[in-house]
Amino acid sequence: MPTKYLQKKNILFIVAHSDDEALGMGGTIDKHVKNGDKVYGVYMTNGISARSNSTSRKIKNRKDAAILSSKILGFKWLEPGNFPDNAMDSVPILDVIKFIEKIKKKIFPSIVYTHNQSDLNIDHQIVSMATLTAFRPEPKEILEEIRSFEIPSSTDFNTAAKKNKIFSPNLYIDIQKNWPKKLKALKIYKDEMRSKPHSRSLEGLENLAKIRGNQSGLKKAEAFEVLRKIIR
Repeated sequence: MPTKYLQKKNILFIVAHSDDEALGMGGTIDKHVKNGDKVYGVYMTNGISARSNSTSRKIKNRKDAAILSSKILGFKWLEPGNFPDNAMDSVPILDVIKFIEKIKKKIFPSIVYTHNQSDLNIDHQIVSMATLTAFRPEPKEILEEIRSFEIPSSTDFNTAAKKNKIFSPNLYIDIQKNWPKKLKALKIYKDEMRSKPHSRSLEGLENLAKIRGNQSGLKKAEAFEVLRKIIR
């Protein structure tokens, strides 16, 4: 393993769609970057093509928004996946796992972020399962932790039938000073935002940050569920 990856902490987030990074962990990304960590991200679908009003221009606009988000938050996008939008269950999950494993061998991350399996969105579920599988523990690895985040209008739309899989945060990260950057990134994805009252509105997202802050004695926070932690 190259020694350079042992000198600095590499952070990797794996999302189904660009905009998930800003929604779920925009403040935390900014915090990692400000702490000197190298942050990499990958999205698996274009996030648009499943919609009835999808056009090539809208797909390009989404890509452009993703680039702007990375510039605002200070991370680097890796080559995206080319999986079917909102239909990742239509391809063998092994294909998704192998795609993530290739990234794993390039980045050697210390911390990995991804979706929670309780999400209503099928792409989120597949990405979460594939990430856990791709990063199953192996000897001589440096991975310390896998964390899952919440996505408003997906995690919170979980149904009673899935109570055995529910987002249960056990890690809260202070984003009070990082909120302006998160908000700026969210505004880049204006086509994905909703008007209030809605959990995906700017007001709804700020309310969520305050709620997570209230739960942890902070002004604003992002919540995560630690899926796996290894102390070496």
